[in-house]
Amino acid sequence: MEELSVVVLSGRILQNVLGSSDEHLRRIRKALGVRVVVDAEKGKLLVRSEDAESARRCAYLLEQLQRWVDRDGAPLVADDVQRAIDEVMRGEQVSATPPFEVYGGRTIRAKTAGQAKYCEELRKREMLFCAGPAGTGKTYLASARAVEALRSGETRRIILVRPAVEAGENLGFLPGDLAEKINPYLRPLFDSLADMTQSDLLRQFIEDSRVEIAPLAYMRGRTLNDAYIILDEAQNTTVAQMKMFLTRMGFNSRVVVCGDATQSDLPRGVRNGFVDAFERLRDVSEIGFLTLGRGDVVRHALVQQIVDAYEKDFGENEYVGGRTRAFRRGRFESAADAFAASDALGNHDDPVGIKRRDDMIDNDVKHATLHASDETSMEDASDERRFE
Repeated sequence: MEELSVVVLSGRILQNVLGSSDEHLRRIRKALGVRVVVDAEKGKLLVRSEDAESARRCAYLLEQLQRWVDRDGAPLVADDVQRAIDEVMRGEQVSATPPFEVYGGRTIRAKTAGQAKYCEELRKREMLFCAGPAGTGKTYLASARAVEALRSGETRRIILVRPAVEAGENLGFLPGDLAEKINPYLRPLFDSLADMTQSDLLRQFIEDSRVEIAPLAYMRGRTLNDAYIILDEAQNTTVAQMKMFLTRMGFNSRVVVCGDATQSDLPRGVRNGFVDAFERLRDVSEIGFLTLGRGDVVRHALVQQIVDAYEKDFGENEYVGGRTRAFRRGRFESAADAFAASDALGNHDDPVGIKRRDDMIDNDVKHATLHASDETSMEDASDERRFE
């Protein structure tokens, strides 16, 4: 029998860690197969298990959960405890990244190891690209960091940008003035900010231009100084739009670009500006690149299952360097993928032409036939020049 002791920081912290009616403690016991006894006289938790590794993991988990509560002051919820258990079971460290301090006395913290790394990069980088599936907190955490920067005086304004691209549906002509027409596209950004500020305060910030939420098209010709700029849904930008956006960055500004390469709503045959930037700017050391994965999804538990189900169509490794390895509806996401396909199929004549031939590969990529021609190569080269 292995027995380890964990020092209790305070009664209040311990009560929060154990949960209402020991709810969190029962979850930990069941997951790790241990017994936990409270030694009130010595101010310790005694962890006992036949398996030494399980006892060690449980002791580490209880220490980290206490530090969470002591640092953040916020109550633990069941999802927080379960994610911490999952990280420990995978042999990972429980996230210890300091939370972002927003308005109303609230703090927002990373809930997975991937998110913790993202938060560290947000604090460190002047420009950061983040790719990942829905529900990984790409935009939410970037918004939290922006609000923290505004609150502390690190920046004078927040600018949230989004392409006005419809998700597979044609909304037609929307009623109202310009603001009312673009509001449906920008509503998700309002929702994120509203979660971090009081409604009156957000309204005041918008009125005095400390917070601006705008469509991507309105960025042309501007230079944005002393600003925290976030581009959401970046997978819906073209190469030209991405270049235009990135060159808006001014002095004392920070830029975060978020996107999901598997959810692009661009027309077929249009080169994805988000994927292109991941590849084109990879060698610029001052720019950060981060990819979040399935394990970082923190929405409703069903979202994780939905992401897993759809990922089956894209292979085991959905993201590699910000792009998909699989052929997305017959389109190559990078020149590297085109070369790999060319090698696999014994065609070495025209990898650039192969990259652009959307209609030559079926969805299963099982019966692909590639017939590149000089004419196709010339057309594709012309397409590439137009995006320069």
